[in-house]
Amino acid sequence: MGSITLDCNDPQRLAEFWRNMLGGKITHSTEKFATVSAGGGQITAIRIDEHRPSTWPTGAIPKQIHLDLVVDDLDISQEQAVSLGAQLGRRQNAPERCRVLLDPAGHPFCLCLAGPNLSPWSLPSEAG
Repeated sequence: MGSITLDCNDPQRLAEFWRNMLGGKITHSTEKFATVSAGGGQITAIRIDEHRPSTWPTGAIPKQIHLDLVVDDLDISQEQAVSLGAQLGRRQNAPERCRVLLDPAGHPFCLCLAGPNLSPWSLPSEAG
């Protein structure tokens, strides 16, 4: 895999968020895009003038992409992500295993405990 590219209206801000979240390094940056290298992969933030953040889990604009990050402690990792600019998602299917957050451009991502199946969407919803 080369790079995961995220549409946004502020590539530098989004790249700084993901650099700090992943402990990576911004390796390329222009007015149009910025690339973060971390853990053998890359995330590129690209400026799209008409970018509209997701309205997921409700509304007309779908989530567009979803990243799962494996963490050792959900509470500490959630606190760190929020301090970097993330927002806690409105929908939490399995908060004891995964926490859904939104990056500064509105892309959902999960902080997950390691296990055989990282996706919280394959688990029964706590809310029914």
